[in-house]
Amino acid sequence: MDAFFYFWRSGRIRGGCIAYGVILYLILAASARAEIDWDKEREFWAFRAPVRKCVPRVEKDSWPAQPIDFFVLARLEGRGLTPSPEAVRNALIRRVTFDLTGLPPRPEQVNAFVADSEIDSYPRLVERLMDSRAFGEHLASLWLPLARYAEDQAHQVGDDTKFFYPNAYKYRAWVVDSFNADLPYDRFLKYQIAADKIEGGSENLAALGFLGLGPKYYNRNRIEVMADEWEDRVDTVTRTTLGLTVACARCHDHKFDPITMADYYGLAGVFASTKMVNKASDGEAEKKDANADKMGSATLHMVEDGEAKDLNIFIRGNPERKGEVAERRFLRILSKCGSDRFKVGSGREELAEAIANPMNPLTARVFVNRVWGAFFGRPLVATPSNFGHSGQPPSHPELLDDLAARFMENGWSVKGLVREMVLSSTYRQSSLEAHGSTIDPENMLLWRMNRKRLSVEEWRDAVLFVTGDLSDRGGKSLELDDAKNHRRTLYGRVSRLKLNDTLMQFDYPDANVHAEKRAVTTTPIQKLFVLNSAFVLKESAAFADDLRNERKDEEKVVQAYRVLFGREPRPEEVSAGSAFLQKAEDAELTRLHRYAQVLFASNEFLYVD
Repeated sequence: MDAFFYFWRSGRIRGGCIAYGVILYLILAASARAEIDWDKEREFWAFRAPVRKCVPRVEKDSWPAQPIDFFVLARLEGRGLTPSPEAVRNALIRRVTFDLTGLPPRPEQVNAFVADSEIDSYPRLVERLMDSRAFGEHLASLWLPLARYAEDQAHQVGDDTKFFYPNAYKYRAWVVDSFNADLPYDRFLKYQIAADKIEGGSENLAALGFLGLGPKYYNRNRIEVMADEWEDRVDTVTRTTLGLTVACARCHDHKFDPITMADYYGLAGVFASTKMVNKASDGEAEKKDANADKMGSATLHMVEDGEAKDLNIFIRGNPERKGEVAERRFLRILSKCGSDRFKVGSGREELAEAIANPMNPLTARVFVNRVWGAFFGRPLVATPSNFGHSGQPPSHPELLDDLAARFMENGWSVKGLVREMVLSSTYRQSSLEAHGSTIDPENMLLWRMNRKRLSVEEWRDAVLFVTGDLSDRGGKSLELDDAKNHRRTLYGRVSRLKLNDTLMQFDYPDANVHAEKRAVTTTPIQKLFVLNSAFVLKESAAFADDLRNERKDEEKVVQAYRVLFGREPRPEEVSAGSAFLQKAEDAELTRLHRYAQVLFASNEFLYVD
């Protein structure tokens, strides 16, 4: 700022330069941030510990089925809105089956549920779905992009694959098994950061793939390259677990949040004191420069402590310009004592304990918000990996706090959290109502259920499922485009070097970085894929073969709707489908094959009401 006023007074800023001078002044003024008022910052909503709330009083007290519903209904009634009626039974079973397993229900399951009038039929359905292996597989598909899961690197020189991860699938399998076993979320996090350092961790070393599968760069002995790797670890851990953009403080104190460069380098020091290793089953390290095809089948890609060291702050992020030493410690804004330093080895164990500590105001909130977004189509905090000042405030703050507090009180049970959400009246609403569209067009108040588009994993798995081709095998990854790959999409190989074309076309996130959410695009290429890809042509032919078992065209149409959409077709749909099937055959595909392909391409197959 002094420089600006010097040039201003000296007359060297003239005419159009005034605008540039003003911009320079604003930049310099913004960079000259006042000393952080820590007490004031701890009053920010995200840095206050979540506490249980008394459920609000509502007029329509017969509607709530879960504590969630009281908070939602109170907001609706305050705006003069009423909840939508419950979804019809066939839509509800299709919704909850996709949401809990990533797969559609079978026609016989839909029929049985629609016919079952017992009051506990829906809770029994939910328990059956959560007890299936598909539950953990589906939740794993939500978790892995947060952990930027991948099996190779963004750069490869020639045939050098020494930085690749041929056994990355072991981490994926651990995540699936953990969700299915309802491993408490606090332990789920601790194992992924420091399984080798904590009780019970020796049987969970595969969990260290969370850190051990991170990006590696060439010339790793250079300080500027190592600094980039440390930034990845800080960014992934803090955004995934805490919803904070701590890596923004690598070059300067955070512009919006109470996160200093000392905070950043305190955490970076933890990862500077940690080694990424490939460990054989006997506990010995694999040969350092071994290519991927030379690694044993039992090898784990994990981390272990190296030489413990504190880092100097890098001035402006430049490792050649060293400032004062930043002791390894947790973020000051989340530390009870303000600056307790890590003293045990690298500090990973203490970091894991600090993140999973029930006194930490962010960890439970962030996870509850992510799960809410998965099941309701929109998170309560619209920026799920940014709970700081530059993020969005929660749409229902009392509800978020109450859920987070009770999640911890209930032993951090993920299944318990999911159960409450899907059993709620809020979740069971119809998505087809329009009575609140003028008052709340974006449905922020949840007066209806949000319609959700299937992810690429759900869509591809559903195609295989309805044709009977879906395999229940897991294990080592296969290339997604392999014609023999009938496994769930979760078990396809994920590359940082070149993401599979199908995954990329249908919005699977970049595996090089933490992905807080997915884009949802609609492009001509997606529809062209459904029309021309060998995968869709093969599976639509298989589905057409199944429909041939029905004698009449009308029966074929009815069966197709039951399998693909979980409902009976309307008379006009039966008529249109039958008329299409009765047209003359062409030389390339049968009418039934084309009809099956059109249904696979339909919006009704791609969306869940």
